[in-house]
Amino acid sequence: MIAHHVLFWLKADTTDAQKEAFLGGLKSLEQIEVVKNFHVGTPAPIERAVVDTTYTFSLLLFFEDLAAHDVYQVHPIHKAFLEEFRIHFEKIVIYDAQ
Repeated sequence: MIAHHVLFWLKADTTDAQKEAFLGGLKSLEQIEVVKNFHVGTPAPIERAVVDTTYTFSLLLFFEDLAAHDVYQVHPIHKAFLEEFRIHFEKIVIYDAQ
């Protein structure tokens, strides 16, 4: 299994409507056939020094293997998401684990 965890920090001037559209775009990624497990969320209200709650959205995907991850990266739905929404990224951090 490959875990693909993406944290998004959106620009400060992103409107609520744009955030809703962004969330819809994230949810569209679940349709990609190689995605085995899917979770999208926002920071949990946990106050501990070791927990980072500064991001706007979290996307966590699981793939069967590295080949499936590679299919996801070039999939038209993923490419469309990036094309439409990357203008809202202030920062993005990705953690991939096996």
